[in-house]
Amino acid sequence: MNLPALLLGSVLATIYGVAFHVWRGGGLSRLALYIGLSWAGFWLGQFIASKIGFVFISAGQLHIGAATLSSIIFLGIGYWLSLVDTQRK
Repeated sequence: MNLPALLLGSVLATIYGVAFHVWRGGGLSRLALYIGLSWAGFWLGQFIASKIGFVFISAGQLHIGAATLSSIIFLGIGYWLSLVDTQRK
């Protein structure tokens, strides 16, 4: 993968994380969590799509469709898991 594809993927993953934070809210730690989840999901989706040859929406070597879908899944699951209340009554 070349440098422009890495930069575009990183920017897209960051935008997805920030957009999710704007939508769901939270503090600075939530923003970091959402960006991290978005990056992990995006690059895992990119890796899997490139290994199995899945082409949904792509720009050069970057499988944007599969990576975006994976990023959204990671954000949704991460948000759901972060709702767990750890305080006992």
